[in-house]
Amino acid sequence: MKIIAGLGNPGAEYAKTKHNVGFMFIDALADKLGIREADWKDKFDAKVADTRIGTEKVVLVKPQTYMNDSGRSLGPILNWYKLAPEDLIVVHDDMDIPAGTIRIRKKGSAGGHNGIKSILAHVGDEHFARVRIGIGRPLPGWTVVKHVLAGFTEEDQPKIKEAIAYLIPAVECIVTDDVDMAMNKFNPKKKKKAKKTEKERASAADTASDAVKETGKAEQHEPETK
Repeated sequence: MKIIAGLGNPGAEYAKTKHNVGFMFIDALADKLGIREADWKDKFDAKVADTRIGTEKVVLVKPQTYMNDSGRSLGPILNWYKLAPEDLIVVHDDMDIPAGTIRIRKKGSAGGHNGIKSILAHVGDEHFARVRIGIGRPLPGWTVVKHVLAGFTEEDQPKIKEAIAYLIPAVECIVTDDVDMAMNKFNPKKKKKAKKTEKERASAADTASDAVKETGKAEQHEPETK
């Protein structure tokens, strides 16, 4: 059994803000799994819906405690279901990566995110999966609060939509396989520097050799100075 929690702030005024991409993801996943509005229950200071991914039972959660107190909801949920931190998957926004970029992590610190900081405080363990959706850095002169509580630009809206669609199978992979498999399969790959071909290496070596020879000739003909 897994808990899949998206972080955000309750209320219509926050629904389309950057801080609520976790809620947006949960809503998209719920729609894909056929969860209806009537299936959501109010429990543990959260909106909760039971469903399945493959043969695995999962509980979708949208904490209603406001972002900075997310752990007050998720801690009791884990205790109620007698689950370990490893059974928790948290989807949240991340300012440290560009808008629409994704990262999946197996564990880690809060990294300055107050929602994750609250979960760490209430769960007491860093070993839970984090699914991060980039929202980019604040504009010049903007505070962090203004940035995260603002909506996405027209340019970024399709990027976020694509990121959420891309992450649905990634989170399903965490549930049906494990987080290592999902990280390997869905995390963006680092670009490797192209290796030089044997021909290019030989050409570079010849060039260096010629340069040494020319330098030697120049030194032989250089006039002596007193």
